[in-house]
Amino acid sequence: MTAAMFDIVNPADESVVTSVPELEAGDVDDAVDRARTAQRRWAALAPADRAAALRSFAAAVDAHVDELADLEVRNSGHPLGQAEWEAGHVRDVLTYYSAAPERLFGRQIPVAGGLDLTFAEPIGVVGVVTPWNFPMTIASWGFAPALAAGNAVVLKPAEWTPLTSLRLAELALEAGLPEGLLQVVTGKGSVVGEALVDHPDVRKVVFTGSTETGTRVMARAAAQVKQVTLELGGKSANIVFADSDLEKAAATAPYGVFDNAGQDCCARSRILVQRSVLDRFMELLEPAVAGVRVGDPRDRATEMGPLVSRAHWEKVASYVPDDAPVAFRGTAPEGPGFWFPPTVLTPSREDRTAREEIFGPVVAVLPFEDEADAIALANDSAYGLSGSIWTRDVSRAVRVSRAVEAGNLSVNSHSSVRYSTPFGGFKQSGVGRELGPEAPLSFTETKNVFIAIDPAEEPS
Repeated sequence: MTAAMFDIVNPADESVVTSVPELEAGDVDDAVDRARTAQRRWAALAPADRAAALRSFAAAVDAHVDELADLEVRNSGHPLGQAEWEAGHVRDVLTYYSAAPERLFGRQIPVAGGLDLTFAEPIGVVGVVTPWNFPMTIASWGFAPALAAGNAVVLKPAEWTPLTSLRLAELALEAGLPEGLLQVVTGKGSVVGEALVDHPDVRKVVFTGSTETGTRVMARAAAQVKQVTLELGGKSANIVFADSDLEKAAATAPYGVFDNAGQDCCARSRILVQRSVLDRFMELLEPAVAGVRVGDPRDRATEMGPLVSRAHWEKVASYVPDDAPVAFRGTAPEGPGFWFPPTVLTPSREDRTAREEIFGPVVAVLPFEDEADAIALANDSAYGLSGSIWTRDVSRAVRVSRAVEAGNLSVNSHSSVRYSTPFGGFKQSGVGRELGPEAPLSFTETKNVFIAIDPAEEPS
């Protein structure tokens, strides 16, 4: 362990929560060596024993939901209720994938001359690099199915938000998982993250973060023909047709984009509204935005907390200069902390706020003429992660869902991510899929084995 440390700052009041080690590339080498040893022992266990260990891990998380939530409130500024849900989600993801070790079925394929079998073999050591916006949940999306498939995991959390990942690794040990099987390495992405991606014994990298960084991860992994799963940026559309329940669409729109202060790759940060109902929609949207409770994350009534850091606050603020086309704004606390009010803009289609991922509580409202125009506008983006469609016409809902270039859509809802269903993006929003019943298979290699069978002797 290196002696260097770096401070973790509470984004709600700018106080220092604690300090964590700033590791170096050599520390990553040591972690991967330990992971290789642990992985061989883990993969040799009976599937039922690995399943039981994951259930014990889930039980340990369940027993510490309050502690994990408190850490996330102080480290990430998430509202308490949200943080409690996130800790419970980690438990549920582990429970879901604890069924996988006994269900990683191969196949028997009919062939001539013998018997052909396939096996789902673990990859080995998996590197999981997570972002700062949902530290616990996204970490579990990587480590739970990877462990279930028989792999070891070295997890590199975002520099700003490592505390819940560190505690989860401790809970894994306390639950009885082998030492070295799930490790967390903290430090700079340019040092620790790159060392993890470049390590020849890390056979797969799972990365969640910006598209810009994801392209670099993919390029570095390509040098070793290394597998990657990438969940990257988004500029998702919330499409509101004139025949929809406008009251419900407007009332829920703020929570489709301002959840987690807009720091969400799936945020519906473009609201596309049919022009014939635009004025009425805006009349309904304004009080809904004003009603979003922004404040102390420890208060259960709070619905939105601060942005994660001063640097990120400055980035978000750069999209709303004094002459920005602000339709209306909500409120946010003053004083210490990285607070930014929910903000609604009415820019042109070509404005950067309508095209770039802001990753904050800023939404662009854009009018469209008809169904074809809505689809064209929704797809006029380099991204394709998520989105919503509001209409009472079932045929239209299906047509538009099939036409919009995005990996995860919801109709008359903003709920499109579940651990039991696949998650991932089109275009520059990523490569591969996470979650769902098939996720453990993405952490395996298919091995094909042919067994020759001698033909039966002719009866005498």
